[in-house]
Amino acid sequence: MRAAINKANSLGGFFSLKFIKSIKSMSSSSQEFVSRPVIKKVFAKHQKEGDGAVVRRGISRSEQKLLDPFLMLDEFSVSPPAGFPDHPHRGFETVTYVLEGGITHQDFKGHKGTIYAGDVQWMTAGRGIIHSEMPEEEINKGLQLWINLSSNEKMIEPNYQELSNSDIPRAEENGVEVKVIAGESMGIQSPVYTRTPTMFLDFTLQPGAQIHQNIPESWNAFAYVLESGEGGGVFSSSNSSPVSAHNVIVFGPGNDGVSVWNKSSSKKLRFVLIAGEPIGEPVVQYGPFVMNTQAEIDMTIEDYHYGKNGFEMAKYWRSQ
Repeated sequence: MRAAINKANSLGGFFSLKFIKSIKSMSSSSQEFVSRPVIKKVFAKHQKEGDGAVVRRGISRSEQKLLDPFLMLDEFSVSPPAGFPDHPHRGFETVTYVLEGGITHQDFKGHKGTIYAGDVQWMTAGRGIIHSEMPEEEINKGLQLWINLSSNEKMIEPNYQELSNSDIPRAEENGVEVKVIAGESMGIQSPVYTRTPTMFLDFTLQPGAQIHQNIPESWNAFAYVLESGEGGGVFSSSNSSPVSAHNVIVFGPGNDGVSVWNKSSSKKLRFVLIAGEPIGEPVVQYGPFVMNTQAEIDMTIEDYHYGKNGFEMAKYWRSQ
């Protein structure tokens, strides 16, 4: 969770050509649409994180092989004085999506700001960042997604992209509303540049509504349910059992994409649908450091300890 800063610092373009070519039409009617099967469900249990904060961890290391390039998904809830004080990252990206309240972030390169409900910050940690993420209001909730970087991008310079709530493209049709944080849906595209080709969609389905979302065949995909009424969220097959809030639904490979129905008679269904192109490289993780080999992890720990190779300010900087 970092600041809103240098909107797409020296990115040189919004969508990679590879990303555009891999996505055709990103939403479909139900006619002849074949949904991916659900292969795993994970209930996100509470656990402590940071300094007094509580998260629901939906994706952890046990899901990484199924969900390459994704490393972690947390639904966080934090109130002062708890928070996520000064800590480092290297080798991946974080996407912070605030659902309620606000998060104030600052880092050792001088970036500082606050993202509020509906805002998104896409941070590329690259070769190294030390930052803090602290609650702005009494109640602060949101999602943080970790996305791996390929070996040739793990040591790039850190970078930020930010979208305010009002800037996030959205569409609405037949009882379905989508906010397109990354990728494309219902004919609209996000301006976010994704180094690892990624789709991040926030769907709200009114009672009785359904959506059939295309996903590139080679990508891995999952959903995370934020809100669901009794009998509400049904994924992949209209005859499937409903899925309650705080569950991750992991989809199998292939087919056209994902089908979802809201079978609640009175409550809306809200979920995020996230998909990405697998990197297919070894993952070695040590806390907030994600590299390809143990030797690279050892070097990262040394860099952080001695303040070099991207962590030059580590010994001197403290958040305010």
